[in-house]
Amino acid sequence: MVLEELARRAGIKPAPGKGARARAVAGEGRLAGRRVVLAVPSTYMNESGGPVRGLLDYYKLLPEQLVVLHDELDIPFGTVRLKRGGGEGGHNGLRSITRSAGSKEYLRVRVGIGRPPGRQDPADFVLKDFSGAERKELDLLLVEAADAVAVLLERGLEQAQNEVHPRS
Repeated sequence: MVLEELARRAGIKPAPGKGARARAVAGEGRLAGRRVVLAVPSTYMNESGGPVRGLLDYYKLLPEQLVVLHDELDIPFGTVRLKRGGGEGGHNGLRSITRSAGSKEYLRVRVGIGRPPGRQDPADFVLKDFSGAERKELDLLLVEAADAVAVLLERGLEQAQNEVHPRS
């Protein structure tokens, strides 16, 4: 959903890729004054690494130039955090990207969804729809996460963290 907001801002209409980009829906444009490729793997989340590797190779990008947007159980709902590298925290999509990219040193925009209530399985929790209360905050969260990406691109990680982290 954050990627959809970024695509709207950049006037990008993502389309299914071809050749090396066949396993992703992608589009090119300008965002925050920079050339960007916005892409969503069309594989299962746990297999995101293959399409990411294909895009890195096609566009001749280094893993350090990659920005991955992802949900984060370990951050409260409505919170956005930025970081470079680190562990995958049980996130199989990140594990796949790390393995395929050959590095953990990509940038991450972590969108907090909070922990599952009670003993609910985390896998079931991340796949369920947002609650009514969360839906009321969702539009603001999507804008804040997209703003965080723009600040990250404009000013770099450290300045973006200084600006974004105090907000949430």
